[in-house]
Amino acid sequence: MSIATAFEIVLAAVVLGLATWTIAVRETYPATVGFVAYGLLVALIWVRLDAVDVALTEAAIGGGLGGVVLLGAAARLRDAEAVASERPGQVVRLSAAILCSLTAAALGIAILLLPDPAPSLALAVVSNAGATGLANPVTNVLMAFRGMDTMLEKVVLLLAIVGVWSLASDGAWGGRPGPRHEADPDGVLAFLARLLPPAGIVIGVYMLWTGADHPGGAFQGGAVLASMWLLAIMAGLTDTPPVSSRGLRVVLTAGPGLFLLVGLGGLFFASAFLAFPDEFAKPLILGIEIAMISTIAATLALLLAGPPERSTR
Repeated sequence: MSIATAFEIVLAAVVLGLATWTIAVRETYPATVGFVAYGLLVALIWVRLDAVDVALTEAAIGGGLGGVVLLGAAARLRDAEAVASERPGQVVRLSAAILCSLTAAALGIAILLLPDPAPSLALAVVSNAGATGLANPVTNVLMAFRGMDTMLEKVVLLLAIVGVWSLASDGAWGGRPGPRHEADPDGVLAFLARLLPPAGIVIGVYMLWTGADHPGGAFQGGAVLASMWLLAIMAGLTDTPPVSSRGLRVVLTAGPGLFLLVGLGGLFFASAFLAFPDEFAKPLILGIEIAMISTIAATLALLLAGPPERSTR
């Protein structure tokens, strides 16, 4: 047995054990911590599968921003859990366990029944990869072969932030999302909020730029930028912008708006909607990615901040 195989076996055992513990634990906070750790370990699994782009996204969202959302929810539910006396009965828990087990078994059987080799468009992707000028096959697929899906994903993010803002009270509408955070100006949080963002911004921009030819891209870079912005907000070094800000709304709509505009241009200058002229494919895709990184960073950070709570007046 090689060292790599032994590592994969240990990793699989730890992931399964952690997943079981996260489901079985009764308290919300330990379950949340277990889920965050689970997301980071799943990122290692994607690395072992040579899916570095997916690993970066899993680490940024599953173990990073998603963990912050769940930790915030756990903190809000802590008081309610202390008051609540009713818990799901044994029949409900057993039924949920059986349903989860049957779902997992059905997925496993479906995977085992897949034809070998599985149907794939990999040859078509590789044979047409040169048309965009991008060396990263993942970015190539997302922006060219699955352009409609990628654009709609950004539209979903925009609809999500509109949905969160709609939860605001009438008096707070147009105000600033979330509470105003304050931290010790000489504390560790404020120190990290001054130290990490410059490096984090460089890393986020680099991940965007290198995504054309290597693992990375707008989503991964945007998640890093959102984390740096949230760190500064949590340390009290800056505040969330009011949702009535015109500049903020331009940033939130820049990504899907430019994507749609380029897609409509494809009707006139290429063969179809979201088609790129060969000589301008790479510049157009990079332009869309640059617009999307700002949209993704702002949207993810504001989703975590929550609905408007404070009036600007």
